[in-house]
Amino acid sequence: MGLSADQINAALDALAGIEPGIARGLERIGYPPPRIRPRGYATLLRTILGQQVSVASADAVWRRLEGLIGGAADPARLIEASDETLRAAGLSRQKAGYARSLAGEIVSGRLTLDALPQDDEAAIAALVRIKGIGRWSAEIYLLFAEGRPDIWPAGDLAVQIEVGRLLGLAERPNEALTRALAETWRPHRGAAAIFTWHHYGAAPDRADASMPL
Repeated sequence: MGLSADQINAALDALAGIEPGIARGLERIGYPPPRIRPRGYATLLRTILGQQVSVASADAVWRRLEGLIGGAADPARLIEASDETLRAAGLSRQKAGYARSLAGEIVSGRLTLDALPQDDEAAIAALVRIKGIGRWSAEIYLLFAEGRPDIWPAGDLAVQIEVGRLLGLAERPNEALTRALAETWRPHRGAAAIFTWHHYGAAPDRADASMPL
């Protein structure tokens, strides 16, 4: 399960003591709510569905998929579904392939999501070997479903934007710089990521913004 409110708040208090930009952000908008998702196949599938689309769009696809195959959280049902059914649910050909790949890994036993390596980088490596799971998707899953406290999805656009805003940078940092800037935030980078999404969504022109999943 994801980080609790108490864990997030304690981590952000620690970060505010070393990073003035986070301290000022907390004063402006307060603490973010927790973002907790269950560990397992359904959450990882929803991460795939959420790639490059809004949370609302991903939710709509999930609801259609649930209705069409009678149990979107069951990987066997997805494997049995026809390509036409998956397209009717709103999955592109590419995402349908990714979803089938993930379902096959689960059904075959090659991937056991309740036994991922304890080391974060090893766990990311175990996930990214699956077709359609990149580093961003692996990090989002490990943060929200497993509550790993030091996960830092530096490739996320909103995270980059808000790191730039919080630190007063003239330009949005790229992924490499976003990763480097947060080195001193260890071991609390997961809470920092959750706060950046909270900060992003608090902007007046981003009222409809949501964090992943």
